Amino acid sequence: MIAEIGNFALILGLVLALVQAIVPWWGLKRNNPLLLQVTRRVAIAQFGFIFFSFLILTYLFVTSDFSVANVFQNSHTTKPLMYKIAGVWSNHEGSMLLWVLILALFGAILARPGSKMPEGLRIRALGIQGLIGFAFILFLVFTSNPFDRIFPTPLDGLGLNPLLQDPGLVFHPPFLYLGYVGLSTAFSLAAAGLLEGKIDRIWAGHVRPWVLSAWCFLTFGIALGSWWAYHELGWGGWWFWDPVENASFMPWLFATALFHSLRVVEKREALKTWTSLLAILAFSFSLIGTFLVRSGILTSVHAFAVDPTRGVFLLVLLTLAIGGALALFGYRAPKLKPLGSFSPISREGGIMINNLVIVSACLTVFLGTFYPLFIDALTGNKISVGAPYFNITFLPIMIPALVILGIAIALPWKRGNLKDVLYGLRYAFISALVIGTIVAWFFWTESLVAIFGVILAAWIAGATLTDLANRIRLEGPVKEVLARAIRLPKAFLGMAIAHFGVAVIVVAITGASFWRVETIGMMDIGDTLQAGDLTIKLDKAFLAREENYEKLQGEFTIWKGSEVVTTLTAQKRFYPVRGIETTEAGIKSTFWGDYYLTLGPRAKDGKLAVHFFRNPLVPWLWFGAILLVIGGGVTLIGGHRPARSGSEDETS
Repeated sequence: MIAEIGNFALILGLVLALVQAIVPWWGLKRNNPLLLQVTRRVAIAQFGFIFFSFLILTYLFVTSDFSVANVFQNSHTTKPLMYKIAGVWSNHEGSMLLWVLILALFGAILARPGSKMPEGLRIRALGIQGLIGFAFILFLVFTSNPFDRIFPTPLDGLGLNPLLQDPGLVFHPPFLYLGYVGLSTAFSLAAAGLLEGKIDRIWAGHVRPWVLSAWCFLTFGIALGSWWAYHELGWGGWWFWDPVENASFMPWLFATALFHSLRVVEKREALKTWTSLLAILAFSFSLIGTFLVRSGILTSVHAFAVDPTRGVFLLVLLTLAIGGALALFGYRAPKLKPLGSFSPISREGGIMINNLVIVSACLTVFLGTFYPLFIDALTGNKISVGAPYFNITFLPIMIPALVILGIAIALPWKRGNLKDVLYGLRYAFISALVIGTIVAWFFWTESLVAIFGVILAAWIAGATLTDLANRIRLEGPVKEVLARAIRLPKAFLGMAIAHFGVAVIVVAITGASFWRVETIGMMDIGDTLQAGDLTIKLDKAFLAREENYEKLQGEFTIWKGSEVVTTLTAQKRFYPVRGIETTEAGIKSTFWGDYYLTLGPRAKDGKLAVHFFRNPLVPWLWFGAILLVIGGGVTLIGGHRPARSGSEDETS
């Protein structure tokens, strides 16, 4: 009976989403305040019913109600409570319920009382949110119902996929969806603004916080997913250019371009057409990612759906949503006239160039992700597009964006002098070259690309610190300098923190990609293996049985000369219930990098296959991602002053 209550609440949410999709247009046409009030209340009520439905599904997982097919397939009585709860969204049906819950949440926040958003813009956006919600709840109810029963009731469940039993995967999907689905609000507000013909600084000021919050959630979600893959999958890397990874990365790139472009609309009422298009494309690529993961066209640990009916349903939804929005853009965009102008050598010009570079890079990711799928669909031939393609297309495109980033930080709004700007950045440039020279001295035999990566990271960090020093004015008593630092606008501080995070990520990628030490060998107890100046010794290896899995464990000591650096324990696990084998890497993290070791299969002679990595600077990747999130959060919490005509506020 509990499952039926949850299903009923979901159906009520479907009905309310339909009401939310219809009533706003009726209310606006009749100019009826009562109907507009109904729209806001219906949006909040819809969230309430879907949230109740989600709580019911969570209760069914926690209490191990195996009469529900979803619980039977993704839980087990012996699972810890944390993984029983994570089981709610570790499958197609539950994850789609989480998707529509977050969509309803953003709609309810948009409808909250006290918002200063223009009423016409808000009501139209709520109507579009309702239409999106209705389509996806319809998909959930009729093709992916999480409350379907099975009979007879099994005594126990199949258990959660062992690969997903990790703290990173407990939190990764909710944060990722908060970013994915959060971009729906920008999409709805863009469509509403186009319908009104009002894409202006007021519109941009209301859209920007939604985009920035979604970007922060998406950044954190992607970083968590990368951390999970690094710790759980055992291949020693942090990014695989997997199609499902790309599905979240592409909306992130569009969102990055979008919230910078929105600032130009706020400042100059320029780039209005471009910005509204970015808002549509950011969420459109979220929908494309949803189709990629949930349609069944991919086989991945991230991809759950296998029923082609679901894929067709999603493809229709995707076509209608994206096609309709682009048709509206094509009809309304020519009527959007820019009111402000700016020189190519200006902050706005730098943002525009970087926007174009980022979007171009995103399109190369899109091509590499979907080209194999197109070829498979058209010819039946299966091809693989892997890291080499992305490394020779995406990375060279992004390098100019990072170089320009250092310059754009120092450019004034509206009009600037490039010669003066470059002169002001001379110390940042010299510092970057000095740091690059020092690194080259110690790592001359390594790739010159790595040296350039270090110079690039130092350039971004130096430009950011130079701008910070100029704002604070490092003159006078220390007390006055600190007082000026405290008074800096939070929008500027957030920008500086985020840009410094970019520098940290660039140097981390450089270290992890070009200075990695890797070795593979077969080892028996007492054997050693060389990896550069490190010696790996196998001290112990044994088989053992735990409560729900069997394990092969190896214990190792890592030496550098005569000194013990660390000890590592690695395992291969086999879960009989699911018939799945997993790798538990032995990892020791330090400030300068990780010692990383995994086990392969055991040979007939008893020797273990051992794969060892020395991964320099890998922890800096996630530290840099945290800086991005903190920077975005500081900007979001601090807000920004409404743009005024003639304002020369230079925060971004």
